[in-house]
Amino acid sequence: MKILMKSRISNIFKDYIFTWKGTLILYVFFTLAISFQSMYLGKKVIEDYKFTLTHQNNYQIFKYSFHHLAANTNLYKAYSNEYWDLYKYSPSFAVFFAPMAVLPDWLGLSLWNLINSLTLLFAIYFLPNIEFRKKLFILLAILIETLTSLQSQQSNALIAGLIILSYGFIERKNLFIATALLTFSVYIKLFGIVGFAFFLFYPQKWKAALYGVFWFIIIFALPLLIIDFHSLINQYNNWGNMLALDHDTSLGLSVMSWLSTWFKVNISKNIVLFAGAIIYLMPFVRIKQWQYQKFRLMILASTLIWVVIFNHKAESPTFVIAMVGAAIWFFNSCKSKLNNVIFIIALLFTSLSPTDIFPVYIRTEIFVPYVVKSFPMILIYGILIFELLKMDFANAKDD
Repeated sequence: MKILMKSRISNIFKDYIFTWKGTLILYVFFTLAISFQSMYLGKKVIEDYKFTLTHQNNYQIFKYSFHHLAANTNLYKAYSNEYWDLYKYSPSFAVFFAPMAVLPDWLGLSLWNLINSLTLLFAIYFLPNIEFRKKLFILLAILIETLTSLQSQQSNALIAGLIILSYGFIERKNLFIATALLTFSVYIKLFGIVGFAFFLFYPQKWKAALYGVFWFIIIFALPLLIIDFHSLINQYNNWGNMLALDHDTSLGLSVMSWLSTWFKVNISKNIVLFAGAIIYLMPFVRIKQWQYQKFRLMILASTLIWVVIFNHKAESPTFVIAMVGAAIWFFNSCKSKLNNVIFIIALLFTSLSPTDIFPVYIRTEIFVPYVVKSFPMILIYGILIFELLKMDFANAKDD
């Protein structure tokens, strides 16, 4: 009887879960479930500010950004009667959000979350020269982090998907689409610009640069469909001023915060960021390794982790981007006991640390103040950089 039950469970995983159709259904189901949960959970209070907000607050920020743009009002001031916090994306993103903004909230929110989760799912599917089962393992490994991001209605899964898709199109020599995707990611969150480093590995760099300029102009000008040029420049000036003020407000779940809380080392964000940029670029000097697809894939993984751990505004939902990088590294690297243990630690303390699997006291008194969520990603990033600097990828084998 036990053998029969084990066989049936094994067949369920093999025939349903470990298939593209099964994974797609899984992602769609959880995405819609989280969307409806956000709609019907009611309101919560931010105790420090005595401010009441809905569980779909971030969606409200994006939704009203389109209406504010259409009304030609400042996108970047507080609208406390509509939502908590500030809109921090580009004016062009407000135009992109128009289809969701005009729909009923339950439908607009569901569509927005589906855009995020399915962009990431299809981006993993689109990765070249990676076997089927590894892609499924990556998708299953990042599921918790994806759901964490979707619960906050944030754009992080979309950003990760756009960066990965751009890599896939570059590998397929479609620079026009690749630059469009990367440029769009920059107009959502500025750190997407790091992805342009991929083009160093490929021929026709000037062609890629021209495409990039083209897409930067097109997407920059997108709000002209709604407002005039003078108003658009004002909106971009307001965006720049808001980002400048926002720079000094926190350390987030970043390397800077880790250094401060663990070692009481308080260094200028700019110095840490500069040092991080040097570390990120160090593997690029290994020009002879550029020809190997696995080396380029590990650079992709490095990029996805770097843009999170060196981001002073990184929050828990941001870590879906880093976790994708960690999963790409783990399922495509040479296996070792050390790597296995560290990835398990990442699943436990990065993906599961915000969940109810840990008691509230541990989450609030240890995990949050000591930025435990970021540490496994910092550790993996260090190992990944070491491998990129030392490994001969001509002899790298799949496990």
